[in-house]
Amino acid sequence: MLDSRNTVIRILGIDPGSRQTGYGIIDSDGSKSIHVASGCIYVKGDNLPERLGNIFSRVSEIITEWQPVEMSIEQVFVNKNVDSALKLGQARGAAICAGVQLNLPVNEYTPKAVKSAVVGTGNATKEQVQHMMAMLLSLNKDLQADEADGLAIALCHAHNRKLAGKIPLSARRRSKGRWL
Repeated sequence: MLDSRNTVIRILGIDPGSRQTGYGIIDSDGSKSIHVASGCIYVKGDNLPERLGNIFSRVSEIITEWQPVEMSIEQVFVNKNVDSALKLGQARGAAICAGVQLNLPVNEYTPKAVKSAVVGTGNATKEQVQHMMAMLLSLNKDLQADEADGLAIALCHAHNRKLAGKIPLSARRRSKGRWL
């Protein structure tokens, strides 16, 4: 159970994908977090515009059903396949638009920052993230990789919120368009 003396917020984490989008919802006071819901959106549609519309609709439904107050999402990284990175960016945009449309503040994190926050190393494997999410959130179920990533993104944001709250605004630095 979370300590009622601290402010508890509901956070939605999104791991975007044009075929499968993972999501995780936690309640957190920054120190303790509990699992609320998680899963994968199996994106339907014969072409990319249909799939993007499906992502927007499903993320909107999840937000409406679970009522998170903040959203966090993984930033796009380019590996070798530029076409895949572009599709991922568009899937990410559809999810962000759903959050913004429903008045959620949206926070972005690099894959390395997420892995570092929940596993302790930015080079963690998918399996390590899955294991840590099950352990940190006391889950007795196997998590799909995208589902675990959605939870990890939400947990990363919960930890960053707590840290930001301890640093006076006047002492924070501006980095890449965001206040730390």
